[in-house]
Amino acid sequence: QVQLVESGGGLVQAGGSLRLFCAVSGRTFSTYTMGWFRQAPGKEREFVAAISRSGGSTYYADSVKGRFTISRDNAKNTMYLQMNSLKPEDTAVYCCAATRFGVAALTPQGYDYWGQGTQVTVSS
Repeated sequence: QVQLVESGGGLVQAGGSLRLFCAVSGRTFSTYTMGWFRQAPGKEREFVAAISRSGGSTYYADSVKGRFTISRDNAKNTMYLQMNSLKPEDTAVYCCAATRFGVAALTPQGYDYWGQGTQVTVSS
């Protein structure tokens, strides 16, 4: 069973930056396609970004393209989300997710394992 733990969230002013971390237990991190999702109060969980097993392919929601960067370090069993130029509408709980499926999924149903999430709040 794989376990995912997010960290790095917090309160930041609009225009600021945060870096999220997703630490994954186990020795098979490199076999998982990984993703970031977020959920704001009263809204459905939405796709943010995904990354292939090797890190060679990345995918982004249009709303974050050009501002967020997803990456991973397979030697450290860790995935990252660098968030720049943050906006108040980025406020949400951010969760990381993992799947053994080799193709990155853009919906929550495509992932098998989830972390508990980390709160990101962007003030205007």
